[in-house]
Amino acid sequence: MSIRSAYGALRTAWRHPVPDRGVVGLAVVVALAVRTGPSAATWAAAIAAVIACLPPRWSPEPADEPGGSAAEDLRSPRLDPWVIARSVVIVTCCVVLGGWRTADAWSGLRPDVVGPFDGWALVIDDPQPYAGSTRVIVELDGERFESWHRGRAARLRAGSWRAGEWVRVVGERNELDAERSERVAWQHVVGDFELDWASDVLTGRPIDRASNRVRAAIERGGATLPGDDGALFRGLVVGDDRDQPPEMIGRFRASGLSHLTAVSGQNVSFVLAAAGPLLVRLRPWWRWFVTLGLIAWFVSLTRFEPSIVRAGVMAGLSATGFVLGRERTPLRLVGWAVIGLLLADPLIGWSVGFWLSVGATAGVVTVGPWLGERLGSLGPLAMPVGVTLGAQVGVVVPLVWVFGSLPLVSVPANLLAVPVAGFVMLYGLPAGLFAGAVAESAPWLASAVMLPCRFGVRWVDTVAVVAARLEPGGAVSWCGWAVLVVAIGLIAARNRGRHGSPSADR
Repeated sequence: MSIRSAYGALRTAWRHPVPDRGVVGLAVVVALAVRTGPSAATWAAAIAAVIACLPPRWSPEPADEPGGSAAEDLRSPRLDPWVIARSVVIVTCCVVLGGWRTADAWSGLRPDVVGPFDGWALVIDDPQPYAGSTRVIVELDGERFESWHRGRAARLRAGSWRAGEWVRVVGERNELDAERSERVAWQHVVGDFELDWASDVLTGRPIDRASNRVRAAIERGGATLPGDDGALFRGLVVGDDRDQPPEMIGRFRASGLSHLTAVSGQNVSFVLAAAGPLLVRLRPWWRWFVTLGLIAWFVSLTRFEPSIVRAGVMAGLSATGFVLGRERTPLRLVGWAVIGLLLADPLIGWSVGFWLSVGATAGVVTVGPWLGERLGSLGPLAMPVGVTLGAQVGVVVPLVWVFGSLPLVSVPANLLAVPVAGFVMLYGLPAGLFAGAVAESAPWLASAVMLPCRFGVRWVDTVAVVAARLEPGGAVSWCGWAVLVVAIGLIAARNRGRHGSPSADR
C-alpha cells in the first residue's frame, strides 16, 4: 500500500493506522492467546487492546478545516464507529488466529512414525555437550528428534557434526513423555532417536557450508586465546557456548551476565555498524536489500536462536520502515516482532530465551530512557544506569518465574562488563575471521590481532568472577533490591522538577 492510503494522513503528517500502544496491546493479546488460549485473561487483554487501538479520544482538527473549529473538536470526542469496528475485528482475529496456530503446532508434536530408521539424518543444530553426554537434534523424514550420545567415543563422533550436515544413521525412533515434550517444544522436537550406528557425513546446503566455514574460522581465531578465553570469545561473538566449562556458565548466571553469551540485538547492531561504511554508499533500495541479506546471514550464522531471530526481525522491520519513509519507534518494532514471530511459530512462546530477549528490549527502550532522564544527578552514569535498570525491569518476571532469583550484583556487573563486551563483539568478528585465516601460516600475527580480544574477554570474565562472589543471594538480595528501588525513586523525585516542566525548559 502507498503511504497515503496506509496512513490516511492530512497534509504531510503521516500517521499509523494502529498507534504504538495498540501494537503493544495486540502483542500482549497474541502472547496470551498462544500461551493460555482464549482464556478470561486473554479476552480481558483483548478489551484493553481494542481501547488501545482507538485514536486519542480528544483530538483537535486544525482551525481552518471545514466543518468546525478546533474549539468545537476539543469539546466533542472523535470516535468513528468504523475505527471501533476495525479495532474489534483486528483484536478478535489475533485471539482466534493465535489460538488456532498454537493448537495446530502442538498437534504436530507427535511423530508420524516410530520404530526403526535407516537413512540420512539432517543435523539441525550444533551438538550441545552436557555432563557425561552430548545432545544432537536431527531431522528424520521431515520430523525433528533429539539424540543423546554417551560414552567418550560416541561423544567425540557426535561432537564433530555441524548444523546443516547430513549423517548416515541407523537407530530407533521413540515418543517423548509429556514433560519432556513440553520442555523441548520450542525446538519442534517430536521424539527421541536412539542411535545404533552412524557412518558417512555429507556437507549441506551452500548457506550451511558458508556458515560452518565462518564459524570454523572464528573457532580457529578463538583458539589463539589461552585457557577458556576462546570459548568465552565465541560466546560473545556468535553465541557459541558449547565449550564453556560449567564453572564459567555458573558465574555468568550468578552475576546476571549470561545474556552476553546469547546473541541478540546488540550483536546485530554491531554487525550492521561494522558494515555501515559500505551501506551508506548504496542507494536506499540497494541498502535495504543488502541490509536484509546481512541480517539473514548473521541469523543463520548464529543458528537461529530465538533471541537473535527476534533481533533480526526487528532490524529488518526497521530497515523496511526506513526505506519506506515511515516512523519506527523501538517499542512499535518490539510489538510487531512479537506478533509476527508468535503467529508464524507459536512454539517459540515456550522459549525462556525469547521472553528474556523481548523483556530486556522492551525495558531498555521504555523504562531505560525514562529513568535515564530522571537520574541526572548521576552525571555520565545516568543513562547507562537507567538502561541497565530498564533491562532488569523487563526480565524480572521470566527470571524469577524460571530461575527464582534476580542477582543484585547484575547492575554494577553490567555497567562494568557490557561496554567491554560490546567492543569484543564489534572488533571480534572481523578479527576472529582474519586470525582464523592466518592461524596456521602466521600464528604470531593471529595472536597479535586477537590481543585486544584477549584483554576484553579477560575483563568480562573477571567481572563475572568478582560479581558472582559478591552476590549475597536469598533474602539479602531482595532486601538490596528494595533499598535500590527506594534510592532510585528518591533520586528521580529529587530531579523531577528539573525534567519536563515548563519552568525547567525556560
